Amino acid sequence: MFKKLASEALGLSDIGVIVPASDYNKVDADDYLFSEDGEKIFFLIKSKKDEYCFTNLALIHVDGDSAVSSKRTIRRYDFASHALTDVTLETAGTIDMDIELKFTVDGGVKFSIDVRKSFIEQLKDIYKALITIGRIQQRDEQARANARDCLQVAGSIYKVNTLAAEDTVAQQFNTLLSHYNAAVLERYTRRDYGAVFERYIHA
Repeated sequence: MFKKLASEALGLSDIGVIVPASDYNKVDADDYLFSEDGEKIFFLIKSKKDEYCFTNLALIHVDGDSAVSSKRTIRRYDFASHALTDVTLETAGTIDMDIELKFTVDGGVKFSIDVRKSFIEQLKDIYKALITIGRIQQRDEQARANARDCLQVAGSIYKVNTLAAEDTVAQQFNTLLSHYNAAVLERYTRRDYGAVFERYIHA
């Protein structure tokens, strides 16, 4: 009991390490990349039970039941559809051996990752990258909301105008829908954040 309490007090229970790029091919998360779509690892934290893999497209969480079990649950959070918020970095105290990287996905899934404090510089890098991704996601969400408002305005204009021929209405509808989808699904929904990671992550 004393050993367990001491371990928890010192942050030794399940402290993660930053895996160097040269060892990415040795981790479990590497097996679940969409490499066919250009996905690649930019940052990876590995603890006794879990892997937290940050790629240009998503966060891949390899969730282990325990340190001695081989059972794993793979959870994927694509940045295009999963918002990052509440990103914080809690530095180590005097007796602490770890630093905590915390963030929330989609307003409900909370992550708190303990990492050895010797990796503080690398953690500062991923902190900046996640903050930036969150900011871009917020901006894109606002742009999509603006696009929806514009579509409603355009729809109201058609209601007050003289009814056009059926084929003309269909053509105008398809044009509007095409432009709306292009704005919402392509222009204002970033899928690849490789440039962000390249800017902030230093080897």
